[in-house]
Amino acid sequence: QVQLVESGGGLVQAGGSLRLSCAASGLTFSRYAMGWFRQAPGKEREFVAGISRSDSSTYYADSVKGRFTISRDNAKNTVFLQMNSLKPEDMAVYYCAADLAVVPKTSPSAMDYWGKGTLVTVSS
Repeated sequence: QVQLVESGGGLVQAGGSLRLSCAASGLTFSRYAMGWFRQAPGKEREFVAGISRSDSSTYYADSVKGRFTISRDNAKNTVFLQMNSLKPEDMAVYYCAADLAVVPKTSPSAMDYWGKGTLVTVSS
């Protein structure tokens, strides 16, 4: 049974930082490209960042470029999202997702597995 478990969300002031983690089990982690998505209240789920299965390529939504960094540790079956200079508009539930592919897709419907999400709240 595949499980993706996110952690690290919480309340932070605007301008602050958080580091999200996603621990994967039940799959061969190194065969999956990984992505972070987010969903704010009343909005559709959107792509935030992705990383290829070999860790050689990363991808970001324009809204987070230069502020967020995605990374992975294949030895620990974990993917991370370092979020700096957080803004109130970054507030959302953040989801980790796995894609059986070399590079991650940006469409939520194309991902194979999902975590349950972790809430990030940014106060202004």
